[in-house]
Amino acid sequence: MTAKAQTKKAAPSKSSGGKTLIVTQIAGSTGKGPKKFETLKGLGLGRIRSSRELQDTPEVRGMITSVRHLVTVEEKKG
Repeated sequence: MTAKAQTKKAAPSKSSGGKTLIVTQIAGSTGKGPKKFETLKGLGLGRIRSSRELQDTPEVRGMITSVRHLVTVEEKKG
């Protein structure tokens, strides 16, 4: 008897519907710990008043949540 190999199907991707987020750093990361610094770096931020336009994904939202006291977020549809 042969067993059929079960293949996992990829989970459907959650499309953001073309939404983007404008993330602006409003406070410095000094004294906040290395994780906060690395999260800001991962978002492409590093200086106060620097901004980035990012795709609205669950990963980006999670990073923003961890540094929500250091950034402001605006939604941009497009």
